[in-house]
Amino acid sequence: MTRTREMRIRTCIATRERKPDTDLLRVVVDNMDESRLLADPFRRLPGRGAWITPDLAALELAEQRHAFGRAFRKSGKNLDTGHVRTYLTAQAAGTDTVRKTEHV
Repeated sequence: MTRTREMRIRTCIATRERKPDTDLLRVVVDNMDESRLLADPFRRLPGRGAWITPDLAALELAEQRHAFGRAFRKSGKNLDTGHVRTYLTAQAAGTDTVRKTEHV
């Protein structure tokens, strides 16, 4: 007997498009630094997650719209998206150098 995984639909915080969670990148707030966001490609980090289309254009759109602040309920703080940008840049270049999501 094979078990099929239920397809979960999530909304991209930048484009507001609804897509399967496998087509989106999960982003979480760093537990050590509340103002820093981490890419969570393996969906294992603890905490509230926000979902974004995994490309730099969507990241820039989310930053312009202050979507991360709303998603994480931190509207008064500037959130550092450097780790997410580094991950997306490496993915766009086709390298697997940024596969881990440890604290850099």
